[in-house]
Amino acid sequence: MSENTYFIGLEKLTFKAIFDIIKHGKKIALSEEAQQRIVKCRDYLDKKIAGKHEPIYGINTGFGALYHTQISKQDLGKLQENLVKSHACGIGDEVPVEVVKLMILLKVQSLSYGHSGVQLITVQRLVDFFNNDIVPVVYELGSLGASGDLAPLAHLSLPLIGLGEVYYKGKKEKSSDVLKVLGWESVQLQSKEGLALLNGTQFMGAFGVISLLKIFRLSELADIIGSISLDAFDGRIEPFMDELHQIRPHKGQIQTADRFRMLLEDSELMSQYKEHVQDPYSFRCIPQVHGASKDTINYVASVFSAEINAVTDNPTIFPDKDIIVSGGNFHGQPLAIALDTMAIAAAEWGNISERRTYQLLHGKRGLPPFLVANPGLNSGFMIPQYTAASIVNQNKQLCTPSSVDSIESSQGQEDHVSMGANSATKGFKVVNNLERILAIELFNAAQAIDFRRPKKSSPFLESFIKQYRECVPFIEEDIVMHDEIEKSVQFLQEVDYDLPDALIPGI
Repeated sequence: MSENTYFIGLEKLTFKAIFDIIKHGKKIALSEEAQQRIVKCRDYLDKKIAGKHEPIYGINTGFGALYHTQISKQDLGKLQENLVKSHACGIGDEVPVEVVKLMILLKVQSLSYGHSGVQLITVQRLVDFFNNDIVPVVYELGSLGASGDLAPLAHLSLPLIGLGEVYYKGKKEKSSDVLKVLGWESVQLQSKEGLALLNGTQFMGAFGVISLLKIFRLSELADIIGSISLDAFDGRIEPFMDELHQIRPHKGQIQTADRFRMLLEDSELMSQYKEHVQDPYSFRCIPQVHGASKDTINYVASVFSAEINAVTDNPTIFPDKDIIVSGGNFHGQPLAIALDTMAIAAAEWGNISERRTYQLLHGKRGLPPFLVANPGLNSGFMIPQYTAASIVNQNKQLCTPSSVDSIESSQGQEDHVSMGANSATKGFKVVNNLERILAIELFNAAQAIDFRRPKKSSPFLESFIKQYRECVPFIEEDIVMHDEIEKSVQFLQEVDYDLPDALIPGI
């Protein structure tokens, strides 16, 4: 295999590894060790079924409340195929392609440990889907985040048996047609395989990881943009002094203050005389607010680091101990609570960002009202702040936690569910909204700091602003602001910068 291949089963899957796979378009492959584990577990299960007559949940019984119904040996494969078909009842918007591809990767990782009883060909076909950009059509709505992400994982699994739809070469196609083009036979599911494919947290997991990868970057950008706003507002550096934060020793708070001092080092604007003795909270309390969100994301990242390296289907098979146990590793409660918390942390970054944008528009501290040279004739930056406020309001609604709710299902057999799938999709939207809010703050902050010329900010921030000005110009007269905001969002997605300190376990 080439250097552009990531081998599953050799080491722990990390955020950095996932980022590299996505960014560099790496292929994936099962390590020899992973293949041996998968085959060993399947062989054990086949022997166990051949010599056992008592019920084993989901293997020779029905599912959920139908666990008491025993299935004949000749129907065990049909049972699994029926499971996949009957559970593919997702609805709503399609899940983004990049999230579905990550679902495949996480499902392969979970099956690679040899506790699921699947055939090697089943896992290998998922690998083939990933490597050939065959991406199943999956829908956002339908998972309770408890018996695994049943509906979305059913849609992920349909193409294995030649059903459902996939995206292939940029087009939505019937999976059966794509399999025919590639000369692949559909997988004939064996006992327990449908359950192994559908029980799992890979829908929640993929949305969470994609959101975290973006947050790792947005956390840094929030500090950079906040520093530009602070300098543009003629703010004070004293609230960022290390001694102040050492006596309230929250890690994120201390690290945020350190970063702001570094970002603003050698700024002419910061070192000039200040007439005002203190700044509004949205500037003065940046270490406390940004820092709290960073500490929260550290917790969320630790939860997901454990989950993406876990076995989350059911029943779980331990060949070496001769045990098959029906448990609850598919229950999404750890992720649901973490995802709800992630959304709150992201929303607070956005909340304080919008407040800084608002402060820059007041016409205070030598800045013109609405950051335009000729206000009245020009509305200037009045309405971009409205847009930011609208997005902040939406984020607040999206931050209502899903994990505090549970609705009974399957005739009471599944009487407590996590609702983590809804936490995942809501959190994803909050994170994307945060990016837009920060883009609007940068749009305003860069405009404001240009009114401070010829004085300069720090070398680091001046370099960052220079890159931004190559995409978005100083606004002299009213123009269509939508276009500039969209360019600002794209800039945040593409800009290169180098911060020496990583405050959360990013990339």
